[in-house]
Amino acid sequence: MSLHNLFRRFAKATSHAIGSPFAFVLAFAIVVAWAITGPFFDFSETWQLVINTGTTIITFLVVFMIQNTQNRDSRAVHLKLDELIRVMKEARNELVDVEDKADEVLDRYQAEFKCLEDIREPDLKREREATESAATRRY
Repeated sequence: MSLHNLFRRFAKATSHAIGSPFAFVLAFAIVVAWAITGPFFDFSETWQLVINTGTTIITFLVVFMIQNTQNRDSRAVHLKLDELIRVMKEARNELVDVEDKADEVLDRYQAEFKCLEDIREPDLKREREATESAATRRY
């Protein structure tokens, strides 16, 4: 197994573990335990350094794990969307891999979709009101 695959598997497992309620409770318990020990160490610089160093190291490492997981998730979502675009007759194939295009191209598409949204907004409002009216009449 390659180093890349090992890291991917480790990052995914770590991301799931640190995102769990158990991890939050554990981290909270560690902070509470650290705070309780303050008087025993006279709130010394070493006592403060322990939590500062520990949290800094953990944060530094976790950033890479989470970024790897987010990159993979984002890539998977884009591939799924690209597949949907590809199979839809009315869809424009130039939107496949649009995330790799220049910012100017993305801005142009965003403006185009905003314009379409503005045109469609009165229709959506009428549909919403009709649906709410029908739901009200039913009761």
